[in-house]
Amino acid sequence: MSDLISHHADLTPADNEWLHLLVGDWQVISDLAFADLVLWMPTTDGNFVAVSQCRPSTGATVHYDDIVGSFAPDGQRPQLSRALAESRAQRSREPRWFGAYAVREEAIPVVHAGRAIAVVARQTNLGSGRTPSRLELNYVEAADDLIAMISRGEFPAPNAATGPRRGAPRVGDGLIRLNSEGEVLYASPNALSCFHRLGVIGPLVGRSLIEVTTDLIEHQTPVDESLPLVVMGRAPWRTDIEARGVALSLRALPLTESGQRIGAVLLCRDVSELRRRERELITKDATIREIHHRVKNNLQTVAALLRLQARRMNVPEARAALEEAMRRVATIALVHEGLSQTLDEEVEFDDMVGRALRLAADVASADTSVRTVRTGSFGMIPAEDATPLALILTELVTNAVEHGLATSGGGTVEIGVERDGSALRIVVADDGVGMPTGDSQPAGKASTSGLGTQIVTTLVTNELSGSITWSPREGGGTEVVLQVVLRDGARST
Repeated sequence: MSDLISHHADLTPADNEWLHLLVGDWQVISDLAFADLVLWMPTTDGNFVAVSQCRPSTGATVHYDDIVGSFAPDGQRPQLSRALAESRAQRSREPRWFGAYAVREEAIPVVHAGRAIAVVARQTNLGSGRTPSRLELNYVEAADDLIAMISRGEFPAPNAATGPRRGAPRVGDGLIRLNSEGEVLYASPNALSCFHRLGVIGPLVGRSLIEVTTDLIEHQTPVDESLPLVVMGRAPWRTDIEARGVALSLRALPLTESGQRIGAVLLCRDVSELRRRERELITKDATIREIHHRVKNNLQTVAALLRLQARRMNVPEARAALEEAMRRVATIALVHEGLSQTLDEEVEFDDMVGRALRLAADVASADTSVRTVRTGSFGMIPAEDATPLALILTELVTNAVEHGLATSGGGTVEIGVERDGSALRIVVADDGVGMPTGDSQPAGKASTSGLGTQIVTTLVTNELSGSITWSPREGGGTEVVLQVVLRDGARST
């Protein structure tokens, strides 16, 4: 739609946004009117191009094929031009035939900031040929009021906040028409059923809906602050009401005429089952987060016990082994800490691994000046990959500091990340003493006998199904290249 508008017309950003607001909320008008809606944009050469269309879910459609991008037929163009020039709705005197069925057409100018910027064609399929019911008549009257608001620049409402919760009510779910005082003029059978489930006894017509709703609210039950405004039809918002185990989602569409409120259309839907499932998901999410939190606490306790045990060791080799084990347990705890702070089974890896690498470098370089530099971004990493990847990077940085920089008096460890979708390429390089000639393992390691090297190789091969190579770095030092493909579902940002 944006491409078509920019190609065929020269609208201001405010006009463009107004048309997007209209298209984003005109399904309710199409359903109420039992009609197709087509948004026609005037072109610079005097023609009209269809930039969007909407089919009704309550009746037969006129356009079985998509007409977006096509130009208005010759027989329809004069009506569209008059509506745009006069800023007034134009209705055809006679139906126009589309093949075997007749179509009643109406052109409504889309007014914004006092001028017509486009035209909405309302096209009703007359093929059914049956007498409309009371429900259908009320639907069409509500649609007429909303369409008249479009021609006066009063619809859509820029502040129509529908809220993030799922279960938005649709026309067929239940409709109530209110007057300017909030009294019920008409309630569809589905709307009556919704309120009867809440505990309303008797009809709704002639009663004040705010009084009916107030009687339903249970004592000491939290109430949405927007509920009175929605129930009285004063604000184009959405809210929920719950009573006796039943939840209704309500949406108000205020009806105005020249800025004065003349009534409202209220859509309602029984979302009891949907809200129950949402509560179950929230409970499960909270349980999972609590599990990750407890695992993190347990791992930190284990790390503290290893630290205490290491302090009591008089044998330097045993103390170093316990301190390495403590560091690995603390790295795993960091992953679970990240998982305990999100509802997703993914972690923001950059911040978490940054802390782990700084900790590893500080511990390994107690008497050496070491600087860590990271370029690129990991993004979101699945929990299954986060733990082995964090351990691998910690081991590589520790190894670079202990065996590459310790003997050279310090230096820099660089971690470079390149991500393409789920593919990761990580380079860990140092400017230390480098690798002995002909050695395929890090300097200072005796072949594959080092525990750190064995841990890294095992995790890369078995957990990440990736590859890792060690090689001398150009200019001195060692370079380790790790390539892995993350599990499905990971996001790069």
